[in-house]
Amino acid sequence: MPQFQKKTQITRIERFSSDIVRLTLDSPDIASVAKPGQFVMVRTGNGKDPLLRRPFSISQTSNRKHFQILFKVVGRGTSLLSHCREGEFLSVLGPLGTGFTVDCQRMNCLVGGGMGIAPLLFLGKTLSRTCPENRPLVVVGARSKDELEPMVNDFNEIGLTVHPATDDGSLGHHGLVTDVLKKLDLREDSEIFVCGPHLMMMAVHFFCEERRYSCQVSMETSMACGMGACLGCIVPVKSGAYAHACSDGPVFDSKELLWQVK
Repeated sequence: MPQFQKKTQITRIERFSSDIVRLTLDSPDIASVAKPGQFVMVRTGNGKDPLLRRPFSISQTSNRKHFQILFKVVGRGTSLLSHCREGEFLSVLGPLGTGFTVDCQRMNCLVGGGMGIAPLLFLGKTLSRTCPENRPLVVVGARSKDELEPMVNDFNEIGLTVHPATDDGSLGHHGLVTDVLKKLDLREDSEIFVCGPHLMMMAVHFFCEERRYSCQVSMETSMACGMGACLGCIVPVKSGAYAHACSDGPVFDSKELLWQVK
């Protein structure tokens, strides 16, 4: 899989809330080869502070020219990124990692929480195009309507029906995405694709294990290099060893991982 380090221009900035931002970046090299589940490493400042790039899932591509990243402001790097302006350039390395594997013959269901919804939009768009007769179900959750509604609208725009859940009950089910998932009429051959908080993904893994559904998870961990050299993103696997989320993943078969409460 080709990888590029490019100066990419910001062509659009969307502010969904005071701390949730989506950037559209112009890079035909990256957008034309990116696969759902892959990510990019972005330099968020012009100097040495912050020194390291930040990882962001690719939330969708368009016209083999643009790609988008969605993020929440949680520290200095994302704060700097949130203050960028249209027309500015960012140094981006990508696409990186191993993405989702899809099978149009299965019943596919996307389950996302918070910023973990981002790569699932790319996956949903791809499945809608490649499997038009077998569109996936979508279950997504967040703290509130303000945080979740823009992403629900994105899925609706590509013709997917969304089952939302919010912590405060302001949109959809009042509670957890796993509550919604348990109520769906899934087939025995269902494949579940998950990205979000660790505890949510662990709960979905055990749900799938009990019902013998296939389950792919995208592990969102801290990454320093994005290429498997620094050991900063290791995740425990059942063999007793560790895998690199950046190079072996970020997408894994959930059965391969050793699930522990953090």
